[in-house]
Amino acid sequence: MFGKGNLQRALLASLFLSIPSLSFADDLSGANTAWILTATALVLFMTIPGLSLFYGGLVRSKNVLSVLMQCFTLTCLMSILWFVVGYTMAFGSLDEQGAFIGDFGNVLFAAMTVDSLNGDIPAVLFAAFQMTFAIITPALIVGAFAERMRFSSMLLFSSAWLLLVYAPVCHWVWGGGWLAEMGFLDFAGGSVVHITAAVAALVAALVMGPRRGFPTTVMMPHNMTMTVTGAGMLWVGWFGFNAGSALAANGNAAMALLVTHISAAAGSLAWMACEWVRHGKPSVLGIVTGMVAGLGTITPASGSVGPAAALVIGLCAGVICFYATMFVKQRLKIDDSLDVFPVHGVGGILGTFLVGVFCSTELGVFSGLGFGGDNATIGSQLKVQAIGIVATFGYTAVVSWILLKVVDALLGLRVSEDQETEGLDIALHEERGYDIR
Repeated sequence: MFGKGNLQRALLASLFLSIPSLSFADDLSGANTAWILTATALVLFMTIPGLSLFYGGLVRSKNVLSVLMQCFTLTCLMSILWFVVGYTMAFGSLDEQGAFIGDFGNVLFAAMTVDSLNGDIPAVLFAAFQMTFAIITPALIVGAFAERMRFSSMLLFSSAWLLLVYAPVCHWVWGGGWLAEMGFLDFAGGSVVHITAAVAALVAALVMGPRRGFPTTVMMPHNMTMTVTGAGMLWVGWFGFNAGSALAANGNAAMALLVTHISAAAGSLAWMACEWVRHGKPSVLGIVTGMVAGLGTITPASGSVGPAAALVIGLCAGVICFYATMFVKQRLKIDDSLDVFPVHGVGGILGTFLVGVFCSTELGVFSGLGFGGDNATIGSQLKVQAIGIVATFGYTAVVSWILLKVVDALLGLRVSEDQETEGLDIALHEERGYDIR
């Protein structure tokens, strides 16, 4: 079975020449299976409770349950859709796949048995691991339309988006599609996860318009303690996201974990420093947002760069995403409620491009394929990375816009003004996040 695992094994073997070649063994590896089982749980931990608490604390108290409900429900719904048809659209069932979409031989995991392998781990485990990526990607978009989208519209849009945007792009990059054939590098989801989610978020914010009162009314996070708790869970869960993408318990996974941690730490400190200099005080919101920027930016490069490059990538992420956030909100006045595009989108684009600069056979800082290398002309990898970024951005923007317009025509995207003023917790779910007596 062709899949992300076999493709990335080939890429890693070519990049890390100093590390023993990855095995293509036909027998199941207990060690690798145990690690991917753990990584699968860690990535799910990122969504519930990590992302749920992170987003929940950032909205106003009258909308906290609506965000938690959206993340929890998407976890359930995306899991079923992935099982029924999403996985086969992304990865199919054959060794040779089409350029744009997978075959439909794995509907309901029909081509899998308990003994089926993907590399040296169970095929069902690989599918479950990929399921967690398909869960968190639509959930990231929630941050853009928080506090104003109908629950039913969110479910319909997210379902169609998973099948018409996420699954095809996933196939292009990890399922043997046309970007994979070009040699596009995205180890753990810079384009597949972060760019797609962030572009959809930006389009949703533009189509739906701002929350009532934006930008004149200050809309502060209602519970930073909740947000920091969620941020800590995201940081830990991200190790499953990136290190798990090695699909083996080996040095490649260890390196991915290390560079992920370094980039997150650097991104946090860089954002904090920018805020401290510009506003006179460092904020808790700033340092945790910088962490997310560092994590998102290293994601596409985490299997291809060394620690020094991770430090540079993390520092760039913190600074660039900080100013991108201010530009989107203050200059463009786009109400991307929880800054999905300037953090995940700008970070994902930056990281996907920088992997072409820093990916290295010697783990050096400035010896990447972007400046030449064996069997490569100067700038060739950067060109491939740029093509992948533009294609992912353009395709996601167009399809997301169409889906939002269709959903708006069918159900309406926004809640009423009265419901938005009252808060979505009561208006949509007849519950309160806090009932203090």
